[in-house]
Amino acid sequence: MADDAAQFTGSIPQYYDSGLGPVLFAHYAEVLAELVAAGAPRRILETAAGTGISSAAISRATPDADFVVTDLNAPMLEFARQKLPDGTRIEPADAQELPFDDASFDTVACQFGIMFLPELANGFREARRVLDIGGRYIFSVWDSHAKNPFAAFADRVITSHFPDDPPPFYRVPFGRSEVDPLRLLIQDEGFGEVTVHVVPHESAVGSWTDFADGLILGNPVSDQIRERGGDLDAIKADAVAAFSQEYGDAPATVPIQAIFYVAQAV
Repeated sequence: MADDAAQFTGSIPQYYDSGLGPVLFAHYAEVLAELVAAGAPRRILETAAGTGISSAAISRATPDADFVVTDLNAPMLEFARQKLPDGTRIEPADAQELPFDDASFDTVACQFGIMFLPELANGFREARRVLDIGGRYIFSVWDSHAKNPFAAFADRVITSHFPDDPPPFYRVPFGRSEVDPLRLLIQDEGFGEVTVHVVPHESAVGSWTDFADGLILGNPVSDQIRERGGDLDAIKADAVAAFSQEYGDAPATVPIQAIFYVAQAV
């Protein structure tokens, strides 16, 4: 998974965890953990775990399960390690080439990670390979920009600074919002019943500055901006102004929406 949009390294994990975590990931981590726990799993693999926000929720919800936490980016996992009990197995791994034996797990979970896989079918095929028959693959994706206007605002602000060559990052995480193509693809890769949950949420934002830090510095768009010679501080200031104009002074809330899939291995 060598795509530039998947490289969460350098200072990105810090801003991802502090700037984006409370607004975008904390609520949906609890939703994911509830879906995982509902299957009473004994052996859980999490892929694309990031800084461990969802990992911590899963760990709390399934304290007796064997839990393996992975991500492509080792710097993200250093943050995850701080959130998880001692002894939790944590290691770098590519979701498209998992270093685990066939039928090693009864649950594979992934929060907002599959959108970054250059070969999505490979990721689904690997999830199926490491699952027992009857095991469950539970993953989430972001809905479209229309249902996540914070992303549309961020993309619009960044594009205004680079009208001829806009950084493409914000098209990636929100590019898998159509349900039928994903459902059909996952069924093609060895899954049967697929349940889909659309989960809207009004998310609290304590500081537009902190949120803008996360949106601009907490993902690979920061590197795409630097490569184009952009002014990160000016772009962050414009983002703060755009959010303040739309939603008023913080604290405030922003609408977000995710789509969860629960697929059973056959």
